[in-house]
Amino acid sequence: MTPRWMHSFWWVLIICVSTTHAMPPPPPVQCNETGCILSNSYGAWGDRIDCHVPDVTYPTTEQDLRLAVAHANQNNLNIKVVSKFSHTIPKLACPSATQSGNALLISTEKYNSNIEIDVANLAVTADAGVPLRQLIDRVEEANLSLVAAPYWEGVSIGGLISTGAHGSSWWGKGGAVHDHVIGLSLIVPAKQSEGYAKVIRIEAQDPLLDAAKVSLGLLGVISKVKLSLEKRFKRSITYNFTDDAHIEDLFMDHAKKFEFADITWYPSRNKAVYRYDNRVPLNTPGDGVFDFLGFQSNSILVSKATRATEKAFETARNVNGECTMASSFVGFKKSIANGLKSNGLIFTGYPVVGRQGKMQTSGSCLYSPPSRIDSSCAWDPRINGLFFYESTAIFPAKKFGDFIRDVKKLRDLIKPENLCGIDIYNGILIRFIKASQAYLGQAEDSVVIDFNYYRADDASTPRLNQDVWEEIEQMAFFKYGAKPHWAKNRNSAFSKVNQKYPNFNKFLAVKKQLDPQNVFSSEWSDEILFGKEGGKSDGCGLEGQCICSEDRHCSPSKGYLCKPGVVYNEARVCRYSSSSSILVV
Repeated sequence: MTPRWMHSFWWVLIICVSTTHAMPPPPPVQCNETGCILSNSYGAWGDRIDCHVPDVTYPTTEQDLRLAVAHANQNNLNIKVVSKFSHTIPKLACPSATQSGNALLISTEKYNSNIEIDVANLAVTADAGVPLRQLIDRVEEANLSLVAAPYWEGVSIGGLISTGAHGSSWWGKGGAVHDHVIGLSLIVPAKQSEGYAKVIRIEAQDPLLDAAKVSLGLLGVISKVKLSLEKRFKRSITYNFTDDAHIEDLFMDHAKKFEFADITWYPSRNKAVYRYDNRVPLNTPGDGVFDFLGFQSNSILVSKATRATEKAFETARNVNGECTMASSFVGFKKSIANGLKSNGLIFTGYPVVGRQGKMQTSGSCLYSPPSRIDSSCAWDPRINGLFFYESTAIFPAKKFGDFIRDVKKLRDLIKPENLCGIDIYNGILIRFIKASQAYLGQAEDSVVIDFNYYRADDASTPRLNQDVWEEIEQMAFFKYGAKPHWAKNRNSAFSKVNQKYPNFNKFLAVKKQLDPQNVFSSEWSDEILFGKEGGKSDGCGLEGQCICSEDRHCSPSKGYLCKPGVVYNEARVCRYSSSSSILVV
């Protein structure tokens, strides 16, 4: 029976969960007289080690960018680029593992003024630092639409294409934004006679474009991005909350039937939510908005209470408590249609019809005057709110059905309630992206899954059912050969990732051509790009810094030992056993 206090907590959450304005996120770079520290939006890198940066510069023009690269090249400085948002989870933007002073961080936060729309040729060219929302609004004002966008709008144009950000579609050019790139400008190191840095313009037919449009910031500094557009259109969205029977057989037809299809799977609840999402004529009535629940402003008190409740359940190993939260959250999402708002106000029924620019991406928690201090994005590191991992795996479409079958088999063997931890967040989000010509893109039509799960306050604290998430991760990345999303995941997901890209050596050849001195490389980006596994240490398996091979990589003193997977026996996971807890002296 659910405790009465839990019902009270939930009703408080429903009442307070969304507010109109939020405290804006903190800037990713904080400086003082001794130097600067770069953080991501969650306030913690995978290894929890601060990224120290000797200096940061804020160019406002393309010439400023070129001069910054020239200065760094002339003075043998390592370069990395960060945007206003810094939502990349791996340390791709960290210039160096040391504080030696031989590095420069370039921020594109203030390089965001130019957006040029070519109506006749259905194209837009923008400065790399332009925020996605700003670009979309300008494009829509010109009666045009950007077809592909990630679901989260807190990204810059340069940043989102660099890391392969995507929405969901197998139609047309597909759901990955980089596949709509038809040109870009790149600032690269140059000879002294060329001023130590130069701007190269890469057009649609240039073979360099396949390397440059997903480059992880390793080829140079992107200064401008040119994207293809279409005539303005509307979308009609309906969510079908149903059971998850046959999801492994239905996903492909679903993606082919609906242009912007996705599926949200709540495995512990045996539920699947099918998104029916297609274009409709521009004269179709409706002025809807998709303001996704997870990206809305949250009362800081509610975010803190949610985290405290989840933490209490984790500490007490209370699976039933987590399942109560999961059931309540899924029910609430159904009642408000995940954040769809009919005519921009509240949800009044399906379908919800709205302009592409208002339906394709969300992030209302980003916007507020600095004086607003009672609400924020739920994961804002300043408030001790939500703190979680995000695992994202990209599967060849033909292998995805078998992965679903394996997860269902695992669920049945360990009992569904042991998967409630991900259903507190957003379950398993299933999206679709097409085959890409980008060297670091997908070579075939693919299915992408995202799932979030609790991260402990301390790196040495094991998590409830962490073996389940580890087995699902390893099943995805190793049994089925899924690729990790470049901007997400724990380090262990990138093991041998270079071997999963048939054009990887072509990318390296372009890097050698454009950046022969490795000005844009670092220990961190090399670790991700080449899938290098670092040295194993005590507890490294707890946070995905390694895959355990010995008990000491887990937490034997707290009962967590390195064990084989339940369904995928080759997996090695940190599993709890009350009888195995030992005293370590």
